[in-house]
Amino acid sequence: MSRLSRPHLPRPSLDNFRRKLAAVDALPQLCLLGLIAGLLTGSLMVGFRLLLSAGALGFMPDDSPENFEGLAPWVRASLPLLAVLVIGIVLGRQHPAQRKLGIGHVIERLTYHQGKMPLRAWLNQIVVGVVSVLGGLSAGREGPAIHLGAGASSWVGERLKLPNNSLRVLVACGTAAGISASFNTPIAGVIFAMEVVMMEYTLTGFMPVILASTAGAVVSQLVYGAEPAFAVPSLLLHSLLDLPWVVITALVIGLLAGGFVHLARQQERAARLTWSGRMVLVGLSTAAVAWWYPQVQGIGYDSLAQLLDGQLALDVLLALVIGKLMLSAICVACGVPIGIIGPVVVAGAAAGALMGMLGGWILPDQASDIALYALLGMAAMMGAVLQAPLAALMALLELTHSPNIILPGMLAVVVAGLTCRQLCHCQGFFISTLTAQGLHPLQQPLMQALSRVAVPAVMERSVVSVPRRITRERARALLESKPVWLVVTRSTPEKPMVALPAADLVRVLMDEHWREQEALDLLEIPAQRLDLAPIHLQATLSEAYERLLPSNVDALYVEHTTAPMIRKISGIITRDAIESYYRYKP
Repeated sequence: MSRLSRPHLPRPSLDNFRRKLAAVDALPQLCLLGLIAGLLTGSLMVGFRLLLSAGALGFMPDDSPENFEGLAPWVRASLPLLAVLVIGIVLGRQHPAQRKLGIGHVIERLTYHQGKMPLRAWLNQIVVGVVSVLGGLSAGREGPAIHLGAGASSWVGERLKLPNNSLRVLVACGTAAGISASFNTPIAGVIFAMEVVMMEYTLTGFMPVILASTAGAVVSQLVYGAEPAFAVPSLLLHSLLDLPWVVITALVIGLLAGGFVHLARQQERAARLTWSGRMVLVGLSTAAVAWWYPQVQGIGYDSLAQLLDGQLALDVLLALVIGKLMLSAICVACGVPIGIIGPVVVAGAAAGALMGMLGGWILPDQASDIALYALLGMAAMMGAVLQAPLAALMALLELTHSPNIILPGMLAVVVAGLTCRQLCHCQGFFISTLTAQGLHPLQQPLMQALSRVAVPAVMERSVVSVPRRITRERARALLESKPVWLVVTRSTPEKPMVALPAADLVRVLMDEHWREQEALDLLEIPAQRLDLAPIHLQATLSEAYERLLPSNVDALYVEHTTAPMIRKISGIITRDAIESYYRYKP
């Protein structure tokens, strides 16, 4: 075998791999990609946490990125001002579209761009994620983890030129692995990815996402051990008579969640200020609260651990509920792209603890432990804000390792979610914020189904490119390969290409009226003709369908790049083929 032929050996296997991924049932290939995405995301999450720890060296007490309580008041109040200065400089010079980071950005790219993530936003997320947490803003690490994992997984798919339907699954894999590696809750990671980001449950999505979530948790446990993000005591519901108070607690938390979402949606009002004015507002408001209550700064998992041990005073709990929710919402409204899951979880736990204290004061002999209400509040707030009840319940179960908490947990999550949705009219934090920007992340069922399949799975591959005028001998030679469609190329690029059935050309060759003509004009012979528009080989059926709807073309020719500046037609896809697939799909 010659040396020149060796570099071309991997291409057939990779092309075959891509072709199988185009179908809806490519489970083995998707599972392999899910495993790769999980390992990559888990490694990135470990790297992100190490970056936070390295950034805390030298200026944070005990070198802990969350120990703001050990700083002098003027120091911890100065950190948010410095943080917004850095974030303002980094993002202020960029286009507003490039300032979108975190989970909302992932959902937007998945809905409108088939999961393709821009590199600049990915790099921005690293800087903003580290600066917002170490700078003492009320910010979490889960949003950056999900963005980094989804972006890196999508990048792998783009580098391998995989079809876009597999990029969507890779984004879900990165999301699940990010949550799993951050909280050490692999099941909650899977449910979160399907419930919040993908917004659908499918078999082809579940299996690779499960593998990715498992791999992310394994990588995280190799470095940080098998313990969850924060220690949770073993708790039980004292009595079924506590359930009415659990309902009241959930009602209060649902109202708090609705207030948080509504405040975070005030982006239009905040936009009346200049970019610098918004950064100053975020910095000053955080600094003012942090001077007295440093517990509102950072993620807050250290405060959550103290809360579960009963070590926080009443005023600190109030500061965590009101201050942390308001500061996080102000950051979002002013355009600072922070992670909100950590702050929401901490604020929910503090609200639950306050309601547990009140219940113990009203019914001292029947009330359950305050820490139990804190855990229920944590799950209820997370489920209500995100409108993701299953993800919140799974997180609660995995953090407590106690199936007995599921009964009150289900009640709390459902009541809080209904309260937030019905009384406060909130669809969920990420959907609400995207809707406020004029975006519509909820896809129609038809487009969801079509987005799971790529164009190569449905297109007609028996296609031959021909010039407009050909001889009869050339026509017979072309028909020997038994093509289904003939694509007539045009000499002028402004005119669309045309396809005609090969069977029509066969009839013309057999017709006595045309036998005397040695040369045939394929645009003049009697035949069905379809005007064509191009679409890329990696596109999904939803992209193809959207391309056909507004245009005057009848079909699409599928092209891909074989070499720089060289494009090849791989097939043709018609509107009827797409509709037939959807109608009779397996």
